[in-house]
Amino acid sequence: MEQTLAYLREILANYTEKDETSRQIYRKLENGHYHSEGDLVRDLTFEETEYLNGILPWEIRYAKNEQDEQRAYQLNEVYELLF
Repeated sequence: MEQTLAYLREILANYTEKDETSRQIYRKLENGHYHSEGDLVRDLTFEETEYLNGILPWEIRYAKNEQDEQRAYQLNEVYELLF
């Protein structure tokens, strides 16, 4: 799995017990064989896109606060594709 998608799957794992939308996206990552974050984004529903738009800015800030610039960069790659 591409590193960007691995980071996304990892953060979604923290949300899967809270709501169905995170579980849907997580399952797509687990079951889909996406070659890039663009492939995943094209496969998202409107609701899933809105969900990621809501959590990714916080997760990117968190990664930056933890000085994990690589994770912040990779998550930002996904975030930019959502628009």
